[in-house]
Amino acid sequence: MKFLEYINGETVSIILFFIGFYGLMARRNIIRTIISFGIIQSAIILFFVTINFNIGDIAPIGKNLGNNVADPLPQALMITAIVIGVAVTAVSLTMFITLYHKYGTTNWQKVKKKRVGR
Repeated sequence: MKFLEYINGETVSIILFFIGFYGLMARRNIIRTIISFGIIQSAIILFFVTINFNIGDIAPIGKNLGNNVADPLPQALMITAIVIGVAVTAVSLTMFITLYHKYGTTNWQKVKKKRVGR
């Protein structure tokens, strides 16, 4: 059961980060690159939300707050990061659609070759 002690939000976020990083480095497909950025973003958000997690912490809402109160700052910052990430993903997909209509491919290198050939 010692193995289960190491499975927490921080280790899962590190694993997700490197999965997204591998997808970013190994694939030349634009859609897979956008998905890899989304995975990396999710890993970073998970890491920051779980970095100071303690079992038994309560939400910082209400009048009777004890000593076991969760820190609201990382949660508020990560909500902002989620909104910014959704906007970046939407802009990325819009740019991808434009690239695909203009060059007819989803491969980064083929787009680059077609741009140089003009």
